[in-house]
Amino acid sequence: MTGAAAASLLLGSSAWAKDPQRLRTRALAATCAQCHGTDGHAVPGEALVRLAGLPKDYMLNQLLAFRTGQRPATIMHQITRGYSQEQLEEVATYFAAQK
Repeated sequence: MTGAAAASLLLGSSAWAKDPQRLRTRALAATCAQCHGTDGHAVPGEALVRLAGLPKDYMLNQLLAFRTGQRPATIMHQITRGYSQEQLEEVATYFAAQK
């Protein structure tokens, strides 16, 4: 590894370490990757919804609808019940910012 590459790794990781809220939000969103792809980029042609770039308010409303049972789902109603309102807002904000 070159010195420049090592420096960029250290600088990049230290930037994340200096912002624990950012780390927390990314960790919350990472649980979605198993079904919805890394950073919400679902595999084209799959039945699952692409989360990246969805409007924050739309996504938050859908997450809340899953949690209350207003929107039918196979597993999302169970997953969303494990998150607080604040955490769901963080997740919606995170995915809205992904392109």
